[in-house]
Amino acid sequence: MSRTVIRGGLVITASDEMHADVLIEDGRVVALAATGTPTAESWTADRTVDAAGKYVIPGGVDAHTHMELPFGGTFASDTFETGTRAAAWGGTTTIVDFAVQSVGHSLREGLDAWNAKADGQCAIDYAFHMIVSDVNQDTLKEMDLLVEEGVTSFKQFMAYPGVFYSDDGQILRAMQRSAENGGLIMMHAENGIAIDVLVEQALARGETDPRFHGEVRKALLEAEATHRAIKLAQVAGAPLYVVHVSAQEAVAEIARSRDEGLNVFGETCPQYLFLSTDNLAEPDFEGSKYVCSTPLRPKEHQAALWRGLRTNDLQVVSTDHCPFCFVGQKELGRGDFSKIPNGLPGVENRMDLLHQAVVDGHISRRRWIEIACATPARMFGLYPKKGTIAPGADADIVIYDPHAEQVMSAGTHHMNVDYSAYEGKRVTGRVETVLSRGEPVITDREFTGRAGHGVYTPRSTCQYLL
Repeated sequence: MSRTVIRGGLVITASDEMHADVLIEDGRVVALAATGTPTAESWTADRTVDAAGKYVIPGGVDAHTHMELPFGGTFASDTFETGTRAAAWGGTTTIVDFAVQSVGHSLREGLDAWNAKADGQCAIDYAFHMIVSDVNQDTLKEMDLLVEEGVTSFKQFMAYPGVFYSDDGQILRAMQRSAENGGLIMMHAENGIAIDVLVEQALARGETDPRFHGEVRKALLEAEATHRAIKLAQVAGAPLYVVHVSAQEAVAEIARSRDEGLNVFGETCPQYLFLSTDNLAEPDFEGSKYVCSTPLRPKEHQAALWRGLRTNDLQVVSTDHCPFCFVGQKELGRGDFSKIPNGLPGVENRMDLLHQAVVDGHISRRRWIEIACATPARMFGLYPKKGTIAPGADADIVIYDPHAEQVMSAGTHHMNVDYSAYEGKRVTGRVETVLSRGEPVITDREFTGRAGHGVYTPRSTCQYLL
């Protein structure tokens, strides 16, 4: 039996803050006791971690990543090995990635392919959502089987006609099925049919630069699709989780539905909180680095997103980590913004950026842990194994220095991508040590983990429903 004690830190969870020592045995938290008390002092261990002056927080749960995702004739540049290592450097100890069903193929084939990509490669624990691209009677039956196996969420797209797109009838059928089997539908809410018209018209006018990616993917079309998804879910009697919410109009649709007592949830991402259309407009094709969908919005949308996080109309901050290198990948769209691969790197930056939000007064420390650790774990059936520090929980724990300063840069990050979306941004707070199931993955700013330590983690159904 291996025992670790973390001593002297401020333990922060979604519900509590306390100066406490943490006792870990065989990869699980077994006890907490106030620092300096006889109980804590009596603990002996094989390994002692000094957390004096530091925060002791649950490992982050990033519920939206895309490692090795095929898109636009290329692949996301992070493998499960490089991406999960970078996640650990950033204080994230669990990812939920997306297995992809290809049109004409079964859900099982897609899930098996993604299991094969990840198996033996991950530095931290992982789970899968299922992207449903082809709704038919066989698919619907498979959804029931996947829920039983612990793949309990299904993503659909109102965008990308001809690739991932589902029409309203297919969406309704999948929602009806999830209402029966307990699954959660995750929706990419943009009106892809209308957007394709605007793309065609923009290119015909010679509007080819990256900034036009944001201009054609209008906030109103995100709001319209969000509204439509909510109403379809209401008809089906199913819960709904709207991914990567970027526009204040879409936040308003979610808030209205929640005021009506509906099980509708919203996720946003750091890029929408910290970046804007100013980045998309950077000259010399630099704006292509910031092309993602939903797109970056004008800065005035940020206030609504922060407000939504404070009022719990938005519950989760994930990354939608989907990196493409500037050289050779983003450059595929020179002369045609519609050919720029959609996606940003960020799995390493999320916890630090959200701590900066604490420093800046946007959110509290406990809210930081709630939106980055506890709620994603509850939303996707991983709690209390993940997302908290409590007896019985996996010892996924981060020792976090709230006073250290760092400058974000591609020169120092660990993601397998040749640029940083936050290049030169100075933030306060930095990960020092990371435990995954009690094993040190980052030790005093050194990587001590290994590919294959991370294990596949089946999930229960959503634990966050009203």
